[in-house]
Amino acid sequence: MQSFENLGLSKETLEVLERKGFETPTPIQERTIPAVLKGTKDIVGQAQTGTGKTAAFGLPIIELLPEHSGAVQALVLTPTRELAIQVAEEIHSLKGKKCLSIIPVYGGQSMEIQLRSLRRGVDIVVGTPGRILDHIRRRTLRLEKISYLVLDEADEMLNMGFLEDVQDIMKHTPPDKRTMLFSATMPHEIMQIAKKYMRDYEVLKVTKGELTVSRTDQIYFEVAAADKLEALCRIIDIEEEFYGLVFCRTKVDVDGVANQLKERGYEADALHGDMSQVVREKILNKFKKRQVTILVATDVAARGIDVQDLTHVINYAIPHDPEAYVHRIGRTGRAGKEGNAITFVTSAEYQRLQYIMRKAKTDIRKAHLPKVKEVIDIKKRRVINRLEEIVKLNLQPGYLEMARELLEKNSPQEILAALLQHSFQGELDEKSYTDIDRRGVDTKGKTRLFVKQGKRAGLTPKRLANIIRDNCGIEADKIRDIRIFDTFSFITLPFHEAEIVLSYFKTRRKGSDLCITKAKKEGGREF
Repeated sequence: MQSFENLGLSKETLEVLERKGFETPTPIQERTIPAVLKGTKDIVGQAQTGTGKTAAFGLPIIELLPEHSGAVQALVLTPTRELAIQVAEEIHSLKGKKCLSIIPVYGGQSMEIQLRSLRRGVDIVVGTPGRILDHIRRRTLRLEKISYLVLDEADEMLNMGFLEDVQDIMKHTPPDKRTMLFSATMPHEIMQIAKKYMRDYEVLKVTKGELTVSRTDQIYFEVAAADKLEALCRIIDIEEEFYGLVFCRTKVDVDGVANQLKERGYEADALHGDMSQVVREKILNKFKKRQVTILVATDVAARGIDVQDLTHVINYAIPHDPEAYVHRIGRTGRAGKEGNAITFVTSAEYQRLQYIMRKAKTDIRKAHLPKVKEVIDIKKRRVINRLEEIVKLNLQPGYLEMARELLEKNSPQEILAALLQHSFQGELDEKSYTDIDRRGVDTKGKTRLFVKQGKRAGLTPKRLANIIRDNCGIEADKIRDIRIFDTFSFITLPFHEAEIVLSYFKTRRKGSDLCITKAKKEGGREF
């Protein structure tokens, strides 16, 4: 296998990779980086999600772009805003001291913020097709001077209906730019883009290699956002020796979760991009020595971390995309040892979980959080085992004398109970845990659906339940809180079953005139 030193990268870039902990390139990086640096052809890269495509195109672009150009020099198109944010952050983390400005541009973010950034001058724009077109039409983003265009996750852009937008954007770019197209699959439409809009291009295929770690047990928990910390504490406490990474989405979340864990007495620390290299190395050193056993981090800050024997990777916030998921869970279950990857999912995030499973070609099984009594029982058994081990050791004379003095005035059972209470009262107190079920996970783990028909269409609670059962195979006991009004209705389903119903009535309506969508809220009222 090659090293990064052999790919033609500069000394400065190699130093950045070393600081990030990158040791050897992935197959797509090994083929793409020298092809971009040393060649002149456009690139069509086929590689599975989770193979390091961002660094594959990001590193050579950083190497080749001049500083202080005064114009947008590279455009990266992504199918989702989450991926746009992550790609922008990753490229920023790879540029080192090079003076390049990188921003994400996507729908949902303030247009004014984006306009200010673009007016100041940007070298690399990472964005979603819709918002990029908005800026082109407003003439707030000019692409006539770009040297590089990257289409990331091209097949997913195709699936999401962005093909025409992508083609419109490409018409606004100069003919002499270099284009790089990356996709996990190569359907006919993708190759047609290559043939129509790309010059002489080179196809780089990397199809081998597993995306996920075979010895990693992957599970998810349905949990309300407000209950995530409580759920995390139960997972930590039920383990004999928890040693893991906890991933959050933002720096603020990282600090918040780490501080709350420390307040509860856990050996935890935070790691994110606002920290200096000295502080980062100090925290990582403590984590490697297990002086800290829980490290809360963002994706970018954790890239390159190579720590052996991790028991858990916790997705406190579900990853933006499959590649981030694969990067995260790949840190546990190494060297023939079993590991655990746990993902917290709210009802609004279930579709993203399904997308991750589909693209990463992996199965993430559903599990139930341990009850408070289960956690306390496990901790009690642990205390008993520890005490029995101590008894087997040679006890020091001073403690035996104290024991004899106590036994003269008290019963053995009372003395032992008092010692246990004094030593473990906080640890074994059920009141130190919050009852998650009482706080509404059952309701928040469900989806409210809106039916555009009601009594006037002949619907009754029983008839509606029967229609869903007959068409979707969902039993009536799963359908709750059916409310039939004159012209519309509402039902509630667990969000897995809700997705089945939504999918069925979106694509198939033979034998039924029902139209079912997710219920929305406006002004506190459902509609």
